[in-house]
Amino acid sequence: MRDEYDVIVVGAGPGGSIAARTAAEECDVLLVEKRQEIGSPVRCAECVEKRTLSMYIQPDKKWIATEINGVRFIAPDGTTLTVSAEAVGMEEVLGYVLERKIFDRELAKEAARAGAHVMVRTRATGLITEDGHVKGVKLNRLGDDFEVRSKVVIGADGVESQVGRWGGINTTLKLKDIASCVQYLMTDVDVTEDFLDVYPGSCAPGGYAWMFPKGDKKANIGLGVPASKLGGKKPIHYLNEFVSKNFPEGQPLELVMGAVPASEEVKNPTRNGLMLVGDAAHHAVLGGGIMNALEGGKIAGDVARKAIRQDDSSLNVLREYETRWHNTLFGKNAKHFNKIKEFGVGMPDDEFNKMLRAVKGINLQTMSDIEIGRRLLAANPKLLFVMRHLSAVRKVLISEMGNPQQHS
Repeated sequence: MRDEYDVIVVGAGPGGSIAARTAAEECDVLLVEKRQEIGSPVRCAECVEKRTLSMYIQPDKKWIATEINGVRFIAPDGTTLTVSAEAVGMEEVLGYVLERKIFDRELAKEAARAGAHVMVRTRATGLITEDGHVKGVKLNRLGDDFEVRSKVVIGADGVESQVGRWGGINTTLKLKDIASCVQYLMTDVDVTEDFLDVYPGSCAPGGYAWMFPKGDKKANIGLGVPASKLGGKKPIHYLNEFVSKNFPEGQPLELVMGAVPASEEVKNPTRNGLMLVGDAAHHAVLGGGIMNALEGGKIAGDVARKAIRQDDSSLNVLREYETRWHNTLFGKNAKHFNKIKEFGVGMPDDEFNKMLRAVKGINLQTMSDIEIGRRLLAANPKLLFVMRHLSAVRKVLISEMGNPQQHS
């Protein structure tokens, strides 16, 4: 292995692999992953939106568990708001539930095919910093310590990102902004195979529970709860109660646990020679982060290429990553989703019931924001706060869907 590359990417999740693939089209790239197996363990409910995913990788049946045609929001009293593909003006499927173990490996393979050198079981232990500029990464592989220099480092090492902290970036999360998540892969569950089910309310205080089908009577069933709302209980206790009530016949095949950022994005995720992407930059939206990571990784990889071409990896050049991110669909909507999250954290079950009853049966294509607002006002005046942010999100989505290639 060489001791110097143009770009080093730390973390071979979706964001890291896309960053490596993009940069490797022009640059010498090293992609390192601390685990011995890319894509495992899965720490994700595995759902993505189809139209946007196709911008990064051609969908392949080998890593698609099932196609999704809609979402159902199920209130604590059972009131259900159904949002189908047809309801939002799409004749095709809305998205996919993935097999992340296969999907992540395919992304890493694409990075390798583009020319990136991939190393697993290789842990970052620090950054090489000289005169306030990141110049490479300190690594450990199978007990051996060594250093590899580079002009650009991309940190894609997840919510606990050490790369960011080593680079002087404040990645600290408050308890209320950390979602403690736990999920079973279950079999023998009676579900609708082409719909996602989302359950807000006290079943997951301050967060939500979910059922994402994976075909053949299997499903990812899990929940996320802000650490500040656990109330002395562990997330697994909430999940077991939820499963017992809603899927009593289900049998667990796998259990995964982890933390997800549910906060505003990291301020200034860029330094001289360094960029953070995906969960490391807190780019997850309401707990979901695959698409955000892909978009951030693509932009970071492209900006890294530009830095190498110009032989300038200073903050002045790399800051373009932040500017372009904030102009994407994800960046534009981030603050609105965070405000919605903050509102929902303290909402009692009866308010969720009223909200979903108020908007049940609406036609998202024909009903105006004013009419939706009237319904929410009748249910609870406080819900107009949510409506304001949902309206802003909808405007961005309509604008982007008119030209879906303009994300970055």
